[in-house]
Amino acid sequence: MSFASFGLAAPLLQAIDEAGYTTPTPIQIKAIPAVLSGKDVMAAAQTGTGKTAAFVLPLLHRLAGGPKAKANHIRALVLTPTRELAIQVEQSVVAYGRHLSLKSAVVFGGVKINPQMMQMRSGVDVLVATPGRLLDLFRQNAVRFSQLEALVLDEADRMLDMGFINDIRTILALLPPKRQNLLFSATFPDDIRTLAAGLLRNPLLIDISPRNGAAKSVKQWVYEVDKSKKPALLSSLLRNKGWQQVLVFTRTKNGADSLARKLGGDSISTSVIHGDKSQSERSRALADFKAGKVRVLVATDIAARGIDISELPQVINFDLPKVAEDYIHRIGRTGRAGSEGEGISLVSADEVQLLAAIETLIGQTLVREVVYGFIPTHSVPLTRQLKVRPKRPKKPKPTAAQGERQKTDGEQKKQGRKPHRGGK
Repeated sequence: MSFASFGLAAPLLQAIDEAGYTTPTPIQIKAIPAVLSGKDVMAAAQTGTGKTAAFVLPLLHRLAGGPKAKANHIRALVLTPTRELAIQVEQSVVAYGRHLSLKSAVVFGGVKINPQMMQMRSGVDVLVATPGRLLDLFRQNAVRFSQLEALVLDEADRMLDMGFINDIRTILALLPPKRQNLLFSATFPDDIRTLAAGLLRNPLLIDISPRNGAAKSVKQWVYEVDKSKKPALLSSLLRNKGWQQVLVFTRTKNGADSLARKLGGDSISTSVIHGDKSQSERSRALADFKAGKVRVLVATDIAARGIDISELPQVINFDLPKVAEDYIHRIGRTGRAGSEGEGISLVSADEVQLLAAIETLIGQTLVREVVYGFIPTHSVPLTRQLKVRPKRPKKPKPTAAQGERQKTDGEQKKQGRKPHRGGK
């Protein structure tokens, strides 16, 4: 099948060809005809499978044949959870619509609002926005919705995780009832399905991959290590394996800053992205990483779905996420568009419940290794002995008896383990 078989406008086909795409992905094959038909769509697919093009291309096709947006009005709205993802989506809109006479804009918080208000004055065909800044613009009469034809919730599960549900409900109440609704995401947990039930009208459900599955193109494994030695192990792996472009996830902003300082002290060029960084700082850090000016980008989960780098080889979980689903989004930054990648986790004994939740979610036990010189004093207990639910696991507080049992399990396992020299 080719993109031409969808009946897309010639200017879109020209842009697709210039972007180097020849064959649509499975999510595009199913979603593009549905969006073109005007149906509501609820689509789930793993990251890196072409979800953005699956809704951008048919939306642009439909908008190209309609009236121009009036002053301060918009015709299509794409809501995203983060600034990085908003920028990424709008870049796709610009790239695919380069030969069309359509206007797009992106708005998000953390920057001055006046330039964004100026953008809206002449009307916008496609507006990509984060929920909070969109409401700011509405309250200042800078954006109007009476011309809205389509709404896209991109990565809606992440928006709920980040506490945007009230903003989303407020926005939905402002929109005209007659519109097309599209939900695209990597996963659809139960709370998103509940939201969708009240939003979508007879939607077409598209599920390209098993729910909460991890990409098969990503090789995953765990290095067991004491918590205090994680920075030294990461530095050693970077030196000994020659990894040149590595995305590292930490759980906290302070942890990201601390790790970046330690890697910098080991002469490893590093940038940081997290919520306390200004938009200019975040954009510069990401641009430097993409250009190869820095070797390591340390990020919190705010960047888990806003980083799109072709053929990114390694993603490292310096800390395991507290929400198991975030593990999938993190490692989804590698192994994109069919390329191979590696998802590596540095796991200490106090993270065993988090590891068990992840393994329960993805339906597999991750391979464990140790690196010579970093054999943990406190081994990570065997997760198959634990019964957990992969829902917002809390940090364990074992009793003295439980701690003694974990110690015994670790000692028994350690006796049969041969230290791995130099890692994988």
